[in-house]
Amino acid sequence: MTVAFTFPGQGSQAVGMGKALAEQFPAAKAVFDEVDSALSQKLSQIMWEGPQETLTLTENAQPALMAVSVAVVKVLEAEAGLDLARDVKFVAGHSLGEYSALAAAGTFSISDAAKLLKIRGQAMQKAVPVGTGAMAALLGVELEAAKALAAEAAQGEVCDVANDNGGGQVVVSGNKAAVERAAEIAKGKSIRAMMLPVSAPFHCALMQPAADAMREALSKVQVNAPKVPVVANVTASAVSDPKEIVDLLVRQVTGTVRWRECVQYLAANGVTRIVEAGSGKVLTGLLKRIAKEVSGQPVGTPDDVAAYKAAKAG
Repeated sequence: MTVAFTFPGQGSQAVGMGKALAEQFPAAKAVFDEVDSALSQKLSQIMWEGPQETLTLTENAQPALMAVSVAVVKVLEAEAGLDLARDVKFVAGHSLGEYSALAAAGTFSISDAAKLLKIRGQAMQKAVPVGTGAMAALLGVELEAAKALAAEAAQGEVCDVANDNGGGQVVVSGNKAAVERAAEIAKGKSIRAMMLPVSAPFHCALMQPAADAMREALSKVQVNAPKVPVVANVTASAVSDPKEIVDLLVRQVTGTVRWRECVQYLAANGVTRIVEAGSGKVLTGLLKRIAKEVSGQPVGTPDDVAAYKAAKAG
């Protein structure tokens, strides 16, 4: 069995995430303490007590989701004998989850990953004034058709493909009016379109100021070669060179999250089981639509840890 680990992105956050892990496993508590300390903020309290609106703020959700994901990996290392370099062929993460993947693989320290994601969240929020950008999910459409639809809707404004999530789910992002036009055009073509409740238009050209901020922030941290190759969102292929990793993280802010192709890359390179480490089961759900032959296992709670240990023993 060839295993990959994947790490969820924004939207997977929920009040209470990681709390049971911290209560049951010292390895998890240590991660949350380290993140709180790095940010000089009781982020763990927001994660466990809410309110949901505060947790959902981009600058909180991003480091919080990373903290849960890395805590899961640390617990599996301590409790189930996981050795990432030995047991896992690739890691990959959805948008901010790429930072979680890199932290798990030792490219960034946990503290640096938390600080980078705080900056990333703030920079993404600041890049576009509230109310001027939007995102919409198009359901039942493939990538090329979605690209054509976005181009038709742009009309001199920005309307880019932000996420190709697989299973006919493509997200467009850009100026509010352009994204609303895209939703209308989609409906005219009998494609379901849903405006998303986001605070900024992620992964489109309007995010260039945030990409610049990340280039500067990444230049100031230690970047190690990962213990396991990371499948990058921007290229949907594996990368291990620190300089290339940084370049791809900068490009990722404005680029498309090519998640469908990332999963297809894992499957094409022999992966037969994907463990989703962190909050929720979004990526495990998408996996069923992209690569049915690959089994998925979400691990985000103590019960999930027990199930992982049982599967490993079996």
